[in-house]
Amino acid sequence: MQEFLLEHYLWIKALHIIAVISWMAGMLYLPRLFVYHTDAADGSEMSRTFKLMERRLLKFIMTPAMILTWIFGLTMIAANPAIMDGGWIHVKLLLVLCLSGAHGFFAVCVKKFARNENARSAKFYRILNEAPTILMVVIVILAIVKPS
Repeated sequence: MQEFLLEHYLWIKALHIIAVISWMAGMLYLPRLFVYHTDAADGSEMSRTFKLMERRLLKFIMTPAMILTWIFGLTMIAANPAIMDGGWIHVKLLLVLCLSGAHGFFAVCVKKFARNENARSAKFYRILNEAPTILMVVIVILAIVKPS
């Protein structure tokens, strides 16, 4: 099995990167939707539109992309277990866990907006919007530079 994975390693890596890009697009866009949604009156057409956009983004793009990111990332580790010898990969995996936690928090926010229970300000979501960006930058640096 490991031989098969090694033969197809570059395809797995390409699919991993595609999944990461899709996931990150949602992780960067969803908090921005929250910023605008906080200004929409409950029950308004605008609020209903944001609820639909948020739910579809989370359900049909972000969550499948996150799952595929994990699957292809762990498959790359299975294909090349020696990668776990580097300290950078442990930090990267920890940060990806943090990004997954942010994803979970965003999912909770989508549910709260859907029930008209959001109690947070647009400023909170503007600040929150920076967390995925910072995590992404550090993760990419770790994956490319692989510092020891």
